Amino acid sequence: MPLTIDDIKRIVRLGYEPEHFMEFNNGLWRLKNVNGKCVFLNERGLCEIHKHKPIGCRLYPIIEVDGTCTVDFEYCKFAYAITEEEIKKLCRYVVALNKLLDALRKDPMYRELRFLR
Repeated sequence: MPLTIDDIKRIVRLGYEPEHFMEFNNGLWRLKNVNGKCVFLNERGLCEIHKHKPIGCRLYPIIEVDGTCTVDFEYCKFAYAITEEEIKKLCRYVVALNKLLDALRKDPMYRELRFLR
């Protein structure tokens, strides 16, 4: 899951070190996976930072593919429960997040974590 600057700051304020929860991949800081699962999922599959989770987690499983919002049926076992109304309601946020992530890929302050210093 990609992380924005605000996501990273929010999780760091909870007391987590960046090395614990994120890694740099494909131009973005992302949540680490451990054994194929998010580093923040506990043994019961619940998110340990639920109230503070990244915006991408909040919007998932709605994703943008080729300019169209859809549901990630490939990876989300709960995708069938998302309604067309929910997709329409959240699509503008998914598109805005993707634009922000594209900008962050080009931002050396983001890449080098200078905003945490």
